[in-house]
Amino acid sequence: MRRSGYWLLVLIWLTGCSPEPQQSQLFSIYQRDTLKVGVLHGPTSYYVGVDGPTGFELELSQALADKLGVKLELYPSYHLDELLQKLETGQVDYIAGGLTLTEIRKGKYRSSPAYRWINEVLVFKQGNAWPRSVDDLTDTIVVVKDSSHAETLQQLEQDHPTLKWQQDPTLDAEEILQQVVDGNIAYTVTDSNQLALNRRFYPNLSIAFTVRDNLPVSWLLADNQDDSLYAVLIEFFGAMYQGGELIALEDRYFGHVQQFDYVDTLSYIEAIEQTLPALKPWFEQYAGELDWRLLAALSYQESHWDAKAKSPTGVRGLMMLTLPTAQQMGVTSRLDAQQSIRGGSRYLHRLVTRIPERIPMPDRLWFALASYNIGWGHVEDARILTQRDGADPDKWLDVKQRLPLLRQKNVYQTTKYGYARGDEAVTYVDNIRRYYDTLLWVDERQQAEQRLEEQKQRLTEQSSTEILPQPPAGQD
Repeated sequence: MRRSGYWLLVLIWLTGCSPEPQQSQLFSIYQRDTLKVGVLHGPTSYYVGVDGPTGFELELSQALADKLGVKLELYPSYHLDELLQKLETGQVDYIAGGLTLTEIRKGKYRSSPAYRWINEVLVFKQGNAWPRSVDDLTDTIVVVKDSSHAETLQQLEQDHPTLKWQQDPTLDAEEILQQVVDGNIAYTVTDSNQLALNRRFYPNLSIAFTVRDNLPVSWLLADNQDDSLYAVLIEFFGAMYQGGELIALEDRYFGHVQQFDYVDTLSYIEAIEQTLPALKPWFEQYAGELDWRLLAALSYQESHWDAKAKSPTGVRGLMMLTLPTAQQMGVTSRLDAQQSIRGGSRYLHRLVTRIPERIPMPDRLWFALASYNIGWGHVEDARILTQRDGADPDKWLDVKQRLPLLRQKNVYQTTKYGYARGDEAVTYVDNIRRYYDTLLWVDERQQAEQRLEEQKQRLTEQSSTEILPQPPAGQD
């Protein structure tokens, strides 16, 4: 039975021979063959990436549309108020945006089952005085207008009447965090996952203390008596949990940002500005089918972009190639930066081709990166262990949980290739993913600044042309 047919049966059960089934929200979704979703712009939910629109909430909503057998139609916005109006007027079926389920929202809207849990934390700039509690705050807290954080501060104010805080109607959460880094705002309250993503770009953001913890995140639905879509969401999230799809999706977007190294992040951003420009043309030249920024992130993980780097095991150069691998890739000098990048790229491409074609991106890429670190044989051993456990050997999330077992004698002696530092391979892949995300952000920001500068230059030249003196009439 097609998925849509299943839900039509559910619809019939819910409406119970009602003479007006068109009043059902689920019926309307099927009638127009479209699921309409209001989604908040932001790194934790929806944004336009290198390959087009992407994001956790986008993929989760697409999974629901696929299960219903209908098309997904998004209504993105930077402002929650705008989406709430669309919800109340029936223009969207629900709102997705990593929204914390607050008491006020509970009173005004219905919600889906919770699918994530976050903490709300108070953030300040590294190097400033560290407030350990609300009583230590010496300046105003600024938060997004009508956000869950505003509601939190309203409640906090009841126990702390002298608390100073305000809502900003013009800035979004990311912009406020940047204002904290710039020193224009002393404190803000943000979600833990939002902070984890932004610390890749702004390592000077520090957590003062947790304001509220273990808060549920849900989709918002209109507050009415129509249970048709709500019933679908209960089954949908239950199946996503049991099938592991929800955990895999969360790992894809947030799994690699849980660990944060302040010193390493600062050093990396400095290296992007000072060291990378000389190497960038070669990364672009030899990236092949891969994003040059991924190749650069891999190189930084290997050598911190030091062309003369050498490890105790004998691997050398920007891409830390072994001597046999270098020879196979046509590299005559591993200390030659251009040759090393060319050889490392060829080797990574070869590893990607070894991964079974049925494994989709980005898991296919994570397997290839792990193979770059410990070899495909050890990764294959971990995949076999994963299959033995009844998990999916084609999912990086499942395999990376078994890779650390390759250190244990009672495990690795049952494998073909034996002992391996599988836990280091997991950290290795996570680090490259973080470096890649940071480089994407920095590079796109630099490109935007360059486009703005070019636009200003064109306007200046145009203005100069317009005010040039004109020759008198009749003269050349």
